[in-house]
Amino acid sequence: MTYKELNIEERATLQVGLLNNLSLRRIARLMGRSPSTISREIRRNQLPDGRYEAPKAQVNRLARRAACCPSKKLIQGEGLFELVILMLRKKFSPQQIAGNLRHMKLPGYEDSYVCRETIYNPIYALPVGELRKELIHCLRQGKTTRRR
Repeated sequence: MTYKELNIEERATLQVGLLNNLSLRRIARLMGRSPSTISREIRRNQLPDGRYEAPKAQVNRLARRAACCPSKKLIQGEGLFELVILMLRKKFSPQQIAGNLRHMKLPGYEDSYVCRETIYNPIYALPVGELRKELIHCLRQGKTTRRR
């Protein structure tokens, strides 16, 4: 069985159950959850004074989730993204771009290494439009010119 996080409604139910002095097992039964899930949720999000507040627990959850997700290296409109696009237009392959970026010493881009998969992802994630078509064409053209 896969784990499903508590949503804000379930957290509110938990808070009301605790305010009404219901046992953890009773709250878990009402919510259709395991008592260990309820216990873990309380332990994880209990305030220093021992109270449990659903809105704060939800904020804590969102903060924990944000900390797990790495930030994107290539964001449209930023300098590194524009540099990658320029290199693609000059018919560099993503592998060549990744290798060149690793050795370039550009001010402000000291940690500018991106792997080839990181270069492919934002290109294919671009909304349908001329830039996306052009970059995909550059990728395909770059592949065919290397094989000759």
